[in-house]
Amino acid sequence: MRETISEGQPGDLAPQMQRHEWHVTGMDCASCTVKVTRAVQRLPGVTGVNVALMAERLSADLAPGSAPEAVEAVVRQLGYQITPRAKAAEALGDHKDHAHNHGGSHAPHGAGHSHSHDDPADRGKSWYQTAKGRLVIVTFLLLATAWGIELFTPFEHGAWAFIAACVIGVAPVARRAWAALRMGQPFTIESLMTIAAIGALFIGAAEEAALVVFLFAVGEVLEGVAANKARDGIRALAALVPKTALLEENGQTVEIPAETLQIGQIVLVRPGDRLPADGEIVEGTSGIDESPVTGESVPVTKGPGDPVFAGSINAEAALRLRVTKTAADNTISRIIRLVEEAEEARAPTERFIDRFSRWYMPAITGLAALVILIPPLFFGQDWGTWTYRGLALLLIGCPCALVISVPASIASALSAGAKRGLLMKGGAVIEAAARIQQVAFDKTGTLTLGRPVVIDIIPAEGIDRTELLAVAGGVETGSSHPLAQAILRALLTEGVTAHPARDARALPGKGAEAVVSGGTAWVTSPSHAATKGGIRPEMKTLAARLEGEGKTVVAVFRKDQPLGLLAMRDQPRADAAAAMAQLQRLGVTATMLTGDNPRTADAIASSLGMEFRAQMLPEDKLEAIRAMQAKGGVMMIGDGINDAPALKQAGVGVAMGSGTDVALETADAAILRDRVADVPTLIRLARATMGNIRQNVTLALGLKAVFLVTSVFGITGLWIAILADTGATVLVTLNALRLLRYNPEEQTQS
Repeated sequence: MRETISEGQPGDLAPQMQRHEWHVTGMDCASCTVKVTRAVQRLPGVTGVNVALMAERLSADLAPGSAPEAVEAVVRQLGYQITPRAKAAEALGDHKDHAHNHGGSHAPHGAGHSHSHDDPADRGKSWYQTAKGRLVIVTFLLLATAWGIELFTPFEHGAWAFIAACVIGVAPVARRAWAALRMGQPFTIESLMTIAAIGALFIGAAEEAALVVFLFAVGEVLEGVAANKARDGIRALAALVPKTALLEENGQTVEIPAETLQIGQIVLVRPGDRLPADGEIVEGTSGIDESPVTGESVPVTKGPGDPVFAGSINAEAALRLRVTKTAADNTISRIIRLVEEAEEARAPTERFIDRFSRWYMPAITGLAALVILIPPLFFGQDWGTWTYRGLALLLIGCPCALVISVPASIASALSAGAKRGLLMKGGAVIEAAARIQQVAFDKTGTLTLGRPVVIDIIPAEGIDRTELLAVAGGVETGSSHPLAQAILRALLTEGVTAHPARDARALPGKGAEAVVSGGTAWVTSPSHAATKGGIRPEMKTLAARLEGEGKTVVAVFRKDQPLGLLAMRDQPRADAAAAMAQLQRLGVTATMLTGDNPRTADAIASSLGMEFRAQMLPEDKLEAIRAMQAKGGVMMIGDGINDAPALKQAGVGVAMGSGTDVALETADAAILRDRVADVPTLIRLARATMGNIRQNVTLALGLKAVFLVTSVFGITGLWIAILADTGATVLVTLNALRLLRYNPEEQTQS
């Protein structure tokens, strides 16, 4: 988790710390992030260090007087490239640059750096064009030359050729090991590799030492290829936003960089073009393909006043948009930022493995030393044989595959989810979602369309239909509540003008009141109206009958003067019933929590095949979630506004909404498509991810266990050891990448 100075520090010091962020290239496995993290943490005045492998981001809090250049120098000494990241451009501009050109590093590389880690300019090139690729080619040529010399010359010449191949190949690795050692990190893969190669030379295994160096270089290339593949999903998101926009200015259309657009500017979007910014349509009607943002493949018809998202495709007609978000804050940028930052919310499994690896490496090194010393010293065994076996044990003991097993799966799952409009804020959320046994749903706007329609208008005796609507409209004018909007739409349909009103206020869980035409008026639930003398007995009976039909009924009244009833119906979403069936097949119980009356709630819940709890105020929903948590993991699905307390209380709070700020910033996860079926899809993805993690951990530990035993008994040698270590890392990463192709919706028809 991200650290801050406020943790365990005096509160008055917190404002003095300043957050800095950098882009770091060349990190291909978890051991890279560990080296960078520990090296930067040792610097004075530096706290809150976090290194995100897939996002290639380093962030840290620096105290006054601490120079960012010191951080950059330490990272470069380890052989990685680092450049400062402008916070405003972090999500969009940097990603575009990273996807196309990284050649602007502002400091020269140290000796040997180009032989150890990716140069930013290597991005997008074939493996053999990269620095690591060139090292593989050089080491292979050295090895092949040595074999040729051995074949055609006396044995001594061949041995010297292998020694030369080993020394030349291991030199850049040794430099990195020395840099890490100077920073207090003796147990790195580079140091183990250097010790094993040099040790093999001393016991006369020069040929194997050279082969090990070559295989190590191959492994680094494979790890780099796999890591870059895992990052492609985020780069693809960033590439969705066009680089230029057609800005309307003084009656002219000017092409400008999309990242320079400002809020309020008007842009022209031609048919077939991608939208350059989040905005609002001011002119034109067209089908909008929002699949890049929400994953919804069916185009949505939108017109004046409708919101649209950057990266969406204008499928039909020309549109004029008013920009509502800057480039750094548009929906795709926020999605990228959330997916990147999700790496910091590490899963409990990942934190455990990280702690495990801290003592595992020293333990393996100690075990290798015992294997080398005990048989010769106490049992008179051959020093050369047991030194060889100890060196093999040293190589096979590297925990790279184990450490990368969890973050690689988490990163792939986050990317796969983002492509389908499913955002989860980190591994901890994924792990919690996989254990979910109960799901609680808000009703209005979540299970239902959120656009109720007035079906019945029933004036009280002696009250005109127009008067009933005019008073109700006065109370609800300015309200954004779905029921209020339904009443206001009914006024438009009936051609009625709302009475002037003032001092309007909501009555949570009950309704609303306002001063209308000089007197207080209410629009509330029938039960609340009964306590205020706002409904007659016969009308209360009628309201109960209407509620039994699945309608939401409100009473409109003034003080001691009932005006009548309005009955509305909000239709369940088309996929809601299918979603409940999917949850049932997953062994998950679904419950609807609503402030609506029991009869309406029962009618909707029965049609969907789920449980319900009705007439709930926000605090009641909070208590309901707490009670449900006593029986197991709970996921709460809501709109992210009225349900904020319940969303926070639930094990996993999920906001449902098409790319709104609330949906992206509130709760632990967000569903960008307004589809209830995405709830079981999210759970299915989380469970598949945890299954993938278990496979990875089993694979990593299984291979380690097998080859540790075979190395000790001399069945496998040095080159098999390094091949097994590299192979395990690559296999684990490739297995994690399978999640990028996993479609959690494929089983929805089963």
